Amino acid sequence: MADQLIRGTAADNGIRVVGVISTNLTEEARQRHKLSYVATAALGRTMASALLISSSMKKHEARLNLRIKGDGPLGGLLVDAGPDGTVRGYVQNPGVELPPNAKGKLDVGGAVGKGFLYAVKDFGRGYPYSSTVELVSGEIGDDVTHYLATSEQTPSALLVGVFVGAEGVTAAGGILLQILPKAARDESLVAKLESRLGQLSGFTPLLQQGKSLHDIFQDLLGDEDLNIFPETQMVRFDCGCTFERMMGALKMLGQDELLDMIEKDGGAEATCNFCNEVYHADVDHLSRLVEELKADAH
Repeated sequence: MADQLIRGTAADNGIRVVGVISTNLTEEARQRHKLSYVATAALGRTMASALLISSSMKKHEARLNLRIKGDGPLGGLLVDAGPDGTVRGYVQNPGVELPPNAKGKLDVGGAVGKGFLYAVKDFGRGYPYSSTVELVSGEIGDDVTHYLATSEQTPSALLVGVFVGAEGVTAAGGILLQILPKAARDESLVAKLESRLGQLSGFTPLLQQGKSLHDIFQDLLGDEDLNIFPETQMVRFDCGCTFERMMGALKMLGQDELLDMIEKDGGAEATCNFCNEVYHADVDHLSRLVEELKADAH
């Protein structure tokens, strides 16, 4: 099934629902960063969360950064996503592996540990909005839900998951339910939704059963005046790094540093943290930068 995101409303527009399938982009991230099983789950859950949240940002160029910094062996991770359906991210220690937790599942909470979630929303105008919340469990879904409830003050339920086996990622994605003010006063509705979500064993088992996002929406909200929007948005792993950007960064080092690289290293190499793409600049490239700097100085 193609990576995609759909939206809808229910309960007379009192509930906002967003769902995403992110299997292929999570597998791409796993391959690019050579992620362990537990690192794949942590990054995949965070990328799905970021896509779900950023989907409600209005401007096409807006971006959401989710940074999780814990004291566990994973070290931390950073994800960048936008309403255009693109996402990228990386893990500080991608090779970390842990035994399964007490429930026999990947121990994402143990890998992340205790710490904080930092969220930065750049709306494409004015100053970005930033927020920090303490991690609840390190399992990502609980932590992002806590962020939405405390920082954005929107009662939310988030279910994200990644299934990764010996052949790679075979299911990944999530669903976000947000109860808007007009429906939040209906305590019976809130309790009903919490009960239905609580009965689910996870998000990836639903995909493995062959259910589509439309099916999942219907199962959860079909009796609550569900309206699924007709637009299906494609989502993908995408990084804006380029060789030209790397050259621009090298130019900022100045003439002396560039000349030192030419003499001692015979070139330069840079790796993008977000996508692990490696760029090489040879002596001719660096020499051109030196000449540009000389010309700029006159």
